[in-house]
Amino acid sequence: MLVQRALPTPPSTRGSKSLYLTEAGQQGLTPERKMLFVGQEPANEHVAQGLQVAPGAPIIARRKMFWANSVPVRISTSYFRLDVGENTRLDGEGFVLPTLQAAIEDLGYRFGHAVETLTARPATPYEADLLEIPGEWVVQVLRISYSTEDTPIHALETICAASRHTFSIGQAVGSDQF
Repeated sequence: MLVQRALPTPPSTRGSKSLYLTEAGQQGLTPERKMLFVGQEPANEHVAQGLQVAPGAPIIARRKMFWANSVPVRISTSYFRLDVGENTRLDGEGFVLPTLQAAIEDLGYRFGHAVETLTARPATPYEADLLEIPGEWVVQVLRISYSTEDTPIHALETICAASRHTFSIGQAVGSDQF
């Protein structure tokens, strides 16, 4: 089972109801997703650094699980600073409709740019259990999205079962070189 993850994500896919459901469906897979957790939790070190808060500071987490053809392939967590998302749709139960990006923009933020970091590492026991990959590695993709005012407004951490993903690298718009 291999799921392709496009980098960078094409704008039409990024703006769809669900990036994963759209990508997996385009690949002929049967995608599923389930919300695992919505609430506050302490910021781990790398997310805290990205959101520019102190490690351990409370942040909003929205954790989801994804399957392709009934095989677990990815865990994805959106993180928000409390000053961005507390008491909004971003800390409410269920999936944010029509999209998470639209909800952020409804709060008055406009996306300026993002920085994405990929890290290959052994799965934590929690990740190995959820993804059913004991002893395997994961690819951690951490995307920090900034407003036009350069405020970090969204951290998206995606943990991919490394043996179940390929990463397709596309060219930036208007560029003819990698």
